[in-house]
Amino acid sequence: MGTDEARAGLMRAGLNLIQQALSIYDRDLRLAVWNPRFQEMFALPEHLASEGASFEETIRFLVGRGEYGVVDDPEAAVQARVRAARAFQPHYMERERPGGRWISVEGSPLPQGGWVTVYTDITEVKLQERMLRARSAELSDEVLANSERLAQANRALAATNTALQEAKRELTEMEARTRLTTEMMPAHIAHVGRDLRYTYSNRRLSTVIPGRPSQILGLTGREALGDETFEKIHPYLLRALEGEASVFEFSDEASGRRIRAAFTPDQIADGPISGVYILSMDVTSETQARAALMQTRKRELAVQLTSGVAHDFANLLTIILGLQGRLERLDLPEDGRALVAGTLAAARRGGVLLDRIASVSGRRAPRPVATDVAALLDDLRLLATPTLPETTRLETHIGGPLPLLLLDAGALQDALVNLVLNARDAMGAKGGLIRICAQALRDTWLEIRVEDEGTGFSAEALDKALDPFFTTKGGEGTGLGLSMVYDQTTLAGGTLRLSNRPGGGASVSLRLPLRPVEIAPAPLLVLLVEDDPDIRETVRGMLRAAGHAVIEAASGAEALALAEVPGIGLVLSDIQLAGAMSGTDLAAALHAKGHAARLLLMSALPAGDPRRLAATAPVLTKPFDAATLSAVIGASLA
Repeated sequence: MGTDEARAGLMRAGLNLIQQALSIYDRDLRLAVWNPRFQEMFALPEHLASEGASFEETIRFLVGRGEYGVVDDPEAAVQARVRAARAFQPHYMERERPGGRWISVEGSPLPQGGWVTVYTDITEVKLQERMLRARSAELSDEVLANSERLAQANRALAATNTALQEAKRELTEMEARTRLTTEMMPAHIAHVGRDLRYTYSNRRLSTVIPGRPSQILGLTGREALGDETFEKIHPYLLRALEGEASVFEFSDEASGRRIRAAFTPDQIADGPISGVYILSMDVTSETQARAALMQTRKRELAVQLTSGVAHDFANLLTIILGLQGRLERLDLPEDGRALVAGTLAAARRGGVLLDRIASVSGRRAPRPVATDVAALLDDLRLLATPTLPETTRLETHIGGPLPLLLLDAGALQDALVNLVLNARDAMGAKGGLIRICAQALRDTWLEIRVEDEGTGFSAEALDKALDPFFTTKGGEGTGLGLSMVYDQTTLAGGTLRLSNRPGGGASVSLRLPLRPVEIAPAPLLVLLVEDDPDIRETVRGMLRAAGHAVIEAASGAEALALAEVPGIGLVLSDIQLAGAMSGTDLAAALHAKGHAARLLLMSALPAGDPRRLAATAPVLTKPFDAATLSAVIGASLA
C-alpha cells in the first residue's frame, strides 16, 4: 500500500509540474485524471475540475463562455462534441481562443476506454510566425505560408507517431499473449508452407507425440515426424493445399498414442493457398474410453441376443439329461448303455458351453485394483506350471521397473492363463518355451506379450481367431478362449494383437491403459461407517496404516451426528447399514447439508444391484486391500 501511495504522489507531482494542460475522461465521459493547468487554462469552476465531472456539462460551460466563438445553436454545438467524444478518434488540431491566444489539442483513445487529451499553449509560436511574416519582406508570402504549414504538419505528425507507438505496443502485447496461450494449450498448433516446411509451431509436438523434436521451424514434415507418420498425413496435407479441410485419426506405433489431426487451408478470401494450418491432439484416453464403451454395448447386445436362446437351450438340456438318466437306470444292453453315456456326456458339454457363453455375454464390470505386475506374473507361473507337460517351460520377464498399476487383476490373470493353455496346445507333445514379457510402453500402455515356439497362426486364424466360436481344435474346442481374452482386454480400454514371430511361433500382445496408482493422499480425518465390527476393524487398520485418523459409526443415524465433528475430510460408508438409513441415504443427507467432506461408498453387492446403481458417490467393491483403498481415496480426492 505504501508503494502505491508513493507512486500516486509521484504521478501527481509530475502532472503539476508540466506546462501543458492534461485531462483523461473515462468511457462514461466522466473526468478521471487532470492537472491544475487544465483548470487554470480554461478557468473551470471547482465542480467541473473534480473527479466524476461530466464532459457534457464541461462543454456546455465552455460553449456558454464563448470558448468556441459565436455559435448559432449552443445546445446543438454541445451535442455534436459529445457525439464526437463517444466515437473518439485520434486527432491533432490548433485553434484560436477568445482573447487571441492559441492552443494545440492532441487527443488519443485509451485501451480501457475513454481518452487522454493534452492542451499546449502555442501563442508564442503563432506570434513568431506573424512577426516573421511582417518583418521579412524579402521572403515571399508563399514561403512563409509553406513554413507555417510545415510547422503545423510536424506537430500533427508528432501526435500521429505517438498514436502509432501506442498501437505498436498493443500489437506486441497481443502477439505475446497469443503465443503464450497457444504454448499452454494441450495440443500442437503449427503451420506449413507449400513446400511442407514448418513456418510456425507452438513447440508442443513432443508433448503430443513423444520422441519428436520440439524445435521444428524450418524442418519438413518428414524430418520432424519420421517417414512412417508423415506418410499417414501426407495425403491430407496435399488435399488441404488444394483447398479441402479435413480431420482424421491415426496411431503412432512408436509411442502407442492415438492422434487426431485437423488440416485447414491457409487462404484469405479467394486468394491463393499459401500453406496449411495443423492442429494435433492426443486422444489416446478418449480412444480407450470409446473402445471400452463400444465393447460394453456389444456385450449388452450379446446378452439380448443370447439370453433367450440360452434359457430355452438350458431347459432342453435339463429335459435331455433327465430322460437319459431314466434310460441309464433301465436294464439296457451294452450298446444301449454306451449310447446313453455318450448322450449324457454331450449334454453336459452343452452345459459347459452355456457357462462359457454366459461369461462372454454377462455384465461383469471391471474391478481395477492396485496390482504389482511382477507379483501377478509370479503367481501366474505357479498356477499354470502344473498344467504344462514336462517338455514345456514357462518364463516371465519384466522389461524395467513398473509401479503399482490399476488393473483388473483377476480378469488379466484369467486371460493370461487362457493364452498359456492355447500356447501349450499349439506346441503339442514336442513342447518348447512359453515366454510372457511385460513392459511399459512410453507412459501410455502396459504391454504384455505371450510368445510360444509352436507352428504360429494360420492366415485364417489371424483373420478370425478373435471371433466367438472360431476354433482350430476341431470338436475339442469351443472357440471362446481368445474371444474372451479380447472381450476383457477391450472392456478395460485396451487392444489385442495377434502375430507370428519371425523365428517361428505365435505372439499375442495385450496393451492395457497404463494407470499408475495415485500417490497416497495427505492424512485425513475419516468418518468410517460400517455395521459389521470385524469389517470395521479391518478397514480401520488399513486407514490408520495409511496415516489417516479415524472416527467410527455403526449406523447412518450415528454417522449423521458424528459428521458435525470439525475437520472431517472423507466419509467412507458401506451401502448396507443396520437401521433405516442406508449408506446411500447418508450420502444424500450429507450432500443436502452441504458437508465439505468427500463421500466414498463400499459394497459387496453385484454391479447390477439396484441399491448399488442408486449410489450418488463412487463405490469401492469388497473385498479390497490397503493399496486399492489408498488408490481409490486418492482418485476420489483428485
